[in-house]
Amino acid sequence: MVIKVFLASSSGSTAIKKKQQDVVGFLEALKIDYAPLDIASNEDNRMWMRENVPGEKKPTNGIPLPPQIFNEEMYCGDYDTFFEAKEDNTVYEFLGLTPPPGSKEAQQAENAQKLHNGSGTEEDLDDDTTREVAEEEEQEEGEEDRVEDNHLVSEAEDDLVSEEEEELRELEED
Repeated sequence: MVIKVFLASSSGSTAIKKKQQDVVGFLEALKIDYAPLDIASNEDNRMWMRENVPGEKKPTNGIPLPPQIFNEEMYCGDYDTFFEAKEDNTVYEFLGLTPPPGSKEAQQAENAQKLHNGSGTEEDLDDDTTREVAEEEEQEEGEEDRVEDNHLVSEAEDDLVSEEEEELRELEED
């Protein structure tokens, strides 16, 4: 399967250039193989793209602008739908590809499959998320801790010590 990205190498629009760079840069970052197809210098590419973008996805003037993304002959979408997929961590699904093991998208798909098959409950699927949040909180607490007289003192312990010292001062004054 080849991902085809239809681009315009000589576009006068900076918005189109930025969108094309965003798509290509993201695919390269994920190490997804793609074929950049120039519609500015190749009439066949331009005609193929225009004919294969579904009617409901074409703008009101009928001429779709690059970048347009296909998986072989299957239309994936334009920049806006690509951007939404990127934001939702569903780029592999958007491209019609299997996400690599260990990716967020693969984990989401695995959790959805477990839930769909009835082999897991939403609570079971949330265990991983809960565990991750707890680990992050512990890490943050560790960052908030400070060393005092070669002893690790957290902010909570520090507050407790301050309260105890204050109570002792009040007792001594009485």
